[in-house]
Amino acid sequence: MIVLPRSIAAATGKPDGKIHVSDPSELLALLRWHVEAGADEAIAETPTDWTSVTLRQPVPAQAAGRAAAPPRAFAPGAGAPPARPAPAAPALAQGAPLGVREAEEGARGLAAAADSVEALRAAVEAFEGCALKRTATSTVFADGNPAARVMIVGEAPGEDEDRQGKPFVGVSGRLLDRMLGFVGLDRSSVYITNILFWRPPGNRKPNPGEIQACLPFVERHIELVSPAALLFLGGTSAGTLLGRTEGITRLRGRWFEYARPSLPKEIPSLPTYHPAFLLRQPAQKRETWRDLVSLRKRLDCL
Repeated sequence: MIVLPRSIAAATGKPDGKIHVSDPSELLALLRWHVEAGADEAIAETPTDWTSVTLRQPVPAQAAGRAAAPPRAFAPGAGAPPARPAPAAPALAQGAPLGVREAEEGARGLAAAADSVEALRAAVEAFEGCALKRTATSTVFADGNPAARVMIVGEAPGEDEDRQGKPFVGVSGRLLDRMLGFVGLDRSSVYITNILFWRPPGNRKPNPGEIQACLPFVERHIELVSPAALLFLGGTSAGTLLGRTEGITRLRGRWFEYARPSLPKEIPSLPTYHPAFLLRQPAQKRETWRDLVSLRKRLDCL
């Protein structure tokens, strides 16, 4: 027997939330449904019914510093004393989720204060403005050589990356290593990071709020590394950092210039397909090979 949360039980037509499974295929289908919904790891002994959870509201600014009024005297026989109001919640409790603009501003301040890659890593690990950090196992910052001429920017960590704390260490990472080897590159001659530093549940696509919260760190990361060339893997990293709206099919194979006011000069940038996409569409490996050859030729000329 399986007991479902009330929200799921209502959707499945089981008011008591109890499902008796006699066919193993039914249980497999139920587990698959949870994985596709993003519930791919058990983090508590019992499920949480989020429909019954209420959020504490922040204290209004004008009330935050107001001194408490002294208690009024109560005369016997005058009836029950008036109920005392419940204490107000703190304005911004530690760990409370931040708004997109507030998170982005906080990230920008922390990123600007980092004067080295290691200082930036520490700032990212201390950052609480991205909700993905609460569901991830590890902060996945970077891998490779920060003094390399090529900086690779992907999308987000996957399950293997989340467990090991390094980008591109799973199946996609092994394919990336082989791709780089074709043009004489390896992890000692490239530097690898992602747009996001924490794994989205179920490996779903990052949403705009998550990207905006991490973007100041990514931009500062590129400034500190100052590579000779950038390689963007997938449409999320290419579109975000180049400010383009086209899909990766239209962007790949074309050279762009990554420019920021704080950079001394523009950085040649090449979008190509993400290795995870190539695992699903192996016929596109030919196009990626052409892109990597173009990268190799560009590096030889720089």
